[in-house]
Formats: sequence, structure tokens, C-alpha cells
Amino acid sequence: MNDVKVVEVSMNGTKVGRIALTPEKLCAFEYDPSYIATGVSIAPLSLPLQSGLFVAKRTPFHGGFGVFDDSLPDGWGSLILDRYLKRKRINPSKLTLLQRLSLVGKVGRGALTYLPDYSELAVDEAVDLDHLATEAQKVLACDYDSSALDTLYKYGGSPGGARPKVFVSIDGDEWLVKFKSTLDPNDIGQKEYVYSQLAKKCGINMPETRLLNGKYFAVKRFDRAPFGKIHTVSVAGMLHADYRIPSLDYIELLKLCLILTKNMEEVYALFRQMVFNVVIRNRDDHAKNFSFQLIHNEWKCAPAYDLLPSGGFNGFHTTTVNHNGEPTARDMIAVAEKVGLHKRRALDMIEEITTICKIDSTSTFSQTPTDCR
Repeated sequence: MNDVKVVEVSMNGTKVGRIALTPEKLCAFEYDPSYIATGVSIAPLSLPLQSGLFVAKRTPFHGGFGVFDDSLPDGWGSLILDRYLKRKRINPSKLTLLQRLSLVGKVGRGALTYLPDYSELAVDEAVDLDHLATEAQKVLACDYDSSALDTLYKYGGSPGGARPKVFVSIDGDEWLVKFKSTLDPNDIGQKEYVYSQLAKKCGINMPETRLLNGKYFAVKRFDRAPFGKIHTVSVAGMLHADYRIPSLDYIELLKLCLILTKNMEEVYALFRQMVFNVVIRNRDDHAKNFSFQLIHNEWKCAPAYDLLPSGGFNGFHTTTVNHNGEPTARDMIAVAEKVGLHKRRALDMIEEITTICKIDSTSTFSQTPTDCR
């Protein structure tokens, strides 16, 4: 790769701005004047829409801004990228932030794209999911050949999260397909699909999901739409919060929702997702597992994702509920009251979700949801 001095940032064909690095290797960003005249901030809290140079802090994104860090692969995507680069005799630890963004190019999550573009995109063709799942397991076990690594990088070099995953085309739409990781049970795909359907029963805004080949969980990409790519920013990226450790409480999350969306119904929707997470014991509810989307110049809650029972930080909720990692119904009501939600409506929501989950758990789930009485 050539040394990259400046990266141009665009969104759906509109130039947003450009990024360079300071002598201290910190990200320096400035909006393009034309975007300031016609656009909306891509990250209101850290990059308000104004002229001038913004310089990032060293932490938590290694000198970068959260909104751009969301474009970079982490977890599985980072593992694939690093091994792919090493096979190309490129030391991944030597890459600058600008070079990593150039590797994302036009194929990253959300709507932001980066020039120069060094990305590699898979040819739209029939995909053998069983073959890719097998090769993913070999990568996790450090037992793979070069052709398999090339394929996995082209199909799944940008996704985040720990589990292996790939982007594929289904009926002309883009989907994300997940495979099991080394420590996952064999039926992890079936479980995530069942919980996605349960979430819909509980009124959670979910993207379309499918179970492919009877075992692979697939979710339709909610950052893609007929009118173009949708700018999507995680709460970690928006707040510059370290998602790897507990750094957030639902009180702060819901207040952020109101500040961004200016819509109390969006806050109620996010409160509903909090209740669902507590009831099913989804404790891996870190700051990167919530996102906001800019749609027609208005911020909205992104559809929910990664909803299934899971352990959090030391067994507790990674995002605390009323500053409690082992929350009760009282904590959920306290959150509602502190962000200005109607107590009776919040109580009804808790009762509704608890009842639905208990009914389904008697016939579908091996794990009994939390008793929220």
C-alpha cells in the first residue's frame, strides 16, 4: 500500500470532508464547505457542523473519531484483515488510521466512504454457506489455505463483532450471515433467529431475519435502502465511549436518544429494547450494540440487533440499568422516571414483555427469562 496522506470522506456521492493525521498521529478532520452549506453533522457531539479543524483525542479510538472508527472492522473483521495483510507481507501494526480507512473504501458499514479506495469486493455470485462456515472455523483454528482467506476477506472483511460473518446478496438485497464461533453452541444460529422473532412479538423494531440452511442466522442490512446507504453511528461512536468495558447507563442512553431524535416515541422504543434485554438476560448490551441513523436529515433509532441471552462484563449488564448491573423492575422504572417517561406506560411495557417472554419460554427456550415482578 502507498502511504496515504489525506483521506476524502463522502456519503452517497456527496463530499463530506477530509481527514489527515497530525504529527502526533491524531485524526484531524474538516468539513467540506459545500457540505456545511447543505448537510447535517455526521456526529453532532464530536463533529458539530461548522468550519475549522477538529482534532481527536488519543482515547478511546487510538487517536481517531468514533464516527470513523465505526467504519473500521473489529472482532472477526479485524482478525480476517490482519491475517490477510500478513499473507500479503504487510505488517498490520504499521498501518496508519488513514490506510485502514482506505482499505474500507466503499464497502464499509453505514454510508461513509473513503478515498483512496483500496477495498476488495466479492463478485456477486452464488455462495456456498456451508463451505464458508467450515473455512471460518479453520481460520479461528489457524488452519486455512490462502484461497479461503481471500474469499472470507472479500465477503466478510468489514463486519464487527466476535462471531464469523459474511455479507451476501439474497433476492437482490444485502444480508449479513453469521456463523458460530469456537465457543458457541452448535445451535447458536437457530437461537438467535428464535430470539429475533420473539423480539418482534415484543414490539421491538427489528430488521428482517431468516434462518438459512436451517442453521445460519441472517439479517437484512438496515444500513442499505432503495434511496441509498444510510448513515449509521453506534452509541460508542457517537459518545466516544469504550464499548469493551462498562461505560454507559441506560439513563444516559435514553437521554442521548432524546437529544438526537427530539422524539419521545423513539425514547420509548429504546426503553422497550432495554426491558427486553433485561428480561431475556442479554447482558452483552455494550455501547456498540445500539446505533442511530440519519434518515432524510433526521436522527432515528436504528433497528435492534444482537438480541439473545449472553454474558456481559463479569456476568453483569455491560450497560447498567439505573447504575445496577443486576437490575430489577424497580431499576427499570427508575430509568423511566429519570428520563421523563410516563410511569404507567413503562410498567405496562415491562408487564407486556415479561408475559410474552414467559409464554414463549415454556415451549421454546431452555433459559427462563428474568422474573420482573
